[in-house]
Amino acid sequence: MGIKIISENRKARFNYEILEQLEVGIALLGTEVKSVRAGKLTIHDAYAVVQANELVLLNANIAVYTHGNLNNHDPLRTRKLLAHRAEIRRLIGLSREKGLTLIPLKAYWKDGKVKIEVGVGRGKNLYDKRHAIQERDWNRDKARILSDSRE
Repeated sequence: MGIKIISENRKARFNYEILEQLEVGIALLGTEVKSVRAGKLTIHDAYAVVQANELVLLNANIAVYTHGNLNNHDPLRTRKLLAHRAEIRRLIGLSREKGLTLIPLKAYWKDGKVKIEVGVGRGKNLYDKRHAIQERDWNRDKARILSDSRE
């Protein structure tokens, strides 16, 4: 089985300098899994923190399952992320460092399980963002010039 992307946080790489990436699992309820299968997961406002030696995901929105009953889940509830103890300890040390944040980069299916790719990032300054935009525009123009010269 391959990897099927459910949701991607495209703004994360623009707003943060990603220093490290880690693949973790996520503990979901039954109606949450059904809703994720329908593609109703958004992680663009989400972030991860370490609470009581556990990694948790906050502010991730999994829409309420439409065919659910009274036992449906809370869309913005705190969800536990599943990682090895050593990885969590390393993330505790990194997240305590000033200016570093744990950001979910993408969510995807892997071998029938939902995985979250978490990145350790440092926020970019405005001039860094402007430089990234300039570089992207230049690469686009360069590709256009090269393709015109080949014709």
